[in-house]
Order: sequence, then C-alpha cells, then structure tokens
Amino acid sequence: MSQNHYQILGIAPTATAREIKLAYKKLAVKYHPDKNGGSSLHEELFKAVAAAYHVLGDPGRRAQYDFQLQVAARRAEEVRRQQQFRNQGQRVYGVPMPPPTPAVRTRRPAGSHERHYRTIPRQRVKFTRRDLRLILLLIGGILLFVLAVRITMYRVTAASNYRRGLAAYARQEWSAAHSFFSEALHFRPDYADALRRRGELEEIIYHHPALAAADYRAALAETTSPARRAQLLVRLSLCYRALQRPDLVQTTIRQALEQDSTLARARLLRGEARLFAHQYAAARRDFDAGLRTAAAEPAYVEAQLLLYRGLAHFKAHDLRAARADYWQVLATYPRQGQVYFLLGRIAQQEGNATEACEFFRRAVVQGYQFAEAARADTCPQPSK
Repeated sequence: MSQNHYQILGIAPTATAREIKLAYKKLAVKYHPDKNGGSSLHEELFKAVAAAYHVLGDPGRRAQYDFQLQVAARRAEEVRRQQQFRNQGQRVYGVPMPPPTPAVRTRRPAGSHERHYRTIPRQRVKFTRRDLRLILLLIGGILLFVLAVRITMYRVTAASNYRRGLAAYARQEWSAAHSFFSEALHFRPDYADALRRRGELEEIIYHHPALAAADYRAALAETTSPARRAQLLVRLSLCYRALQRPDLVQTTIRQALEQDSTLARARLLRGEARLFAHQYAAARRDFDAGLRTAAAEPAYVEAQLLLYRGLAHFKAHDLRAARADYWQVLATYPRQGQVYFLLGRIAQQEGNATEACEFFRRAVVQGYQFAEAARADTCPQPSK
C-alpha cells in the first residue's frame, strides 16, 4: 500500500508547519543523492520527500490534500462495509457459497377443483378509553389553538385601531377618533387606554358625563398603576360634578388622593367642593397642598388653585391675602375679567368705590358680563 505525504515525512497529520519543515530538512539531508554516491533509490526517496514538502509546506495545498485523504478514507470504509454484507450468492475470498437448500414438497400443488374459500369474519372495532382520551386531547388542542389565534388577532386589530384613533385625536378629528376607539373596544373590551381616551372625548368634546363616567369606571377596573388610577379618578370626579353628585365627587377625590397624594388637580377639586360647602379653612389647606405640587401641572391648574384660594381668603375676610392671590393669577392671565371683578369686590369691602369702579370697568372690558350690574350699582353714572 502506497504511503501518503505524512507517512513519507514521518509525521502525524496534526503536525505543525514547523514540525513539517524540520522533518523535511532532516530527510532531505539524509536522502540527498550527493551524500549517497548518486544512488537511484536515494534519488527517488529524495524526490518523494521534496514532493511531500511541496504539498504540506503550503497551507492551501495541505488543506486540499487533507480533504482528499478524508474522501479516500470514507470510500475505503464504504467498500469495507459492502464487503461485510455480501449475499450468499457472491464469492467470498474466491470461494463460491453453496446454493440454498430447496424446499421439500410431499405432493404437487392443489388444483382448482380442490380449492375452496372461507369467509373471514369481520372483527368489530373496539373503542377504548385511551382512544377517547386521545380524541379529547386532539379536540382540546385544536380549540386552544383557534382560541389563541383569535385572541392574538383581536389584540392586534384593537392595537391598530387605537393607534389610528390617537392619530385622529392629534388631528382633532373627534368623530373619527371616537369611532376608532370604539372599534378597538369592540375587539378588546378591557383596553384601558382606549376606554380612557373615549371617555375624554365623551366628557370634553361631546359633554356626555354619564357615558364618560362609564368608560372611566371600566378603565379603572383594568388599571393597576397608582398614578394612572389617580388621574382616572380625577376625571371621574369631574363627571360626577357635572352630574351634580357631590357625594360621589368627595368619594372619588378621596380615593384619588389615596393613590397619589401629590396630585394637584385632586386637591383643587376637593378644595372647590369644600369651599362651596363653606369649609373655608379645610379648602385653604387643600389649595395650599395643591400649590406645593402644581409645578408638574399645566399653568391653568396653578391659576385655578390661586383663584379659589383667594376666594377662600375673601370668604374668611382675609382681604389682603385674597388680593395677593388674585394679582398672582393676573400675572399669568392678564385678561381674566373674573379676577378683576373679584378685585372690585375686595375694593368694595374696603370702602374704596373709585378702585372698585375701575376694576369693574376692566372686568366689563374683558367680557365678564356679571361685572356690568355691579358697576351700575356701585359707580355713579355720568350726567348727560
């Protein structure tokens, strides 16, 4: 059997490039014809060593040669396996195998006149409990798969409609936004964000506080975040205020403050309810607490807190504090006719009719019509 290049160099197939080079140098010196008197055998060995190093010394040629060796090894293994499974009719090691022994017959095969057919009775199929369990498992698996696909498709469709509703909401297309939110809730009735958005449209745009309250209550049932629950409770209390349910307003505001005690809008609503219930000290406490946390709210929330706190000061006959709050409101919203009217009332209480008339005049200029009657009663009419 001929040797491969690794065997010629006397190295392992895993030898490194350095080992290959050292083996080549050693054998080239050993078999060089000049050192062996020009022997033809040594010349052939020297050529074989040079050819082996030519292949193995180059990484690319070596990789190709290794692949050829692997292919040859697999072919030899396949030939060896085929030789192990020869049938009996083939020659093994040059000796033919004897033919199989023929079957011994005692008589000739039966003729057609001797043949007859016997009907094989049909066996009744038995239905076992195992079969029943398998069928039930199969049906259950199919139902679960269909249900999972349906739930997934419904959730995807609801999310798509909600995104379209948000886009219409941003464009102030209220009717389209309401339709998209309703469609999202058709596929997913517990979609809290869609319920909240549709409730805002019902409350602010369409002025249906009862429908908005229903959406807010449904959203509350699906919301776990304390901050979001507090905001939903505030919106719900506004609906109850529009429905003239002060008892429910107090309850929802208390629940909102339990969820988030820093919510300025909740303090504003509770303080407003207490103000109109003549609980001026408690109302001022709520307004003070709301103003301490109003930095995160829009500017109009702080202005309302100041306005109502000034009214609470006025009802408690603290005119100086009331005037200071009203001027702070005017610093942010200088065109508020109601604030000028309230400043005129303070001037009336102080007996300063001239100042009161001026504030009533400014209120009328800003479009606050209730100041017209107060101006007519307080200010002298110019003679014609």
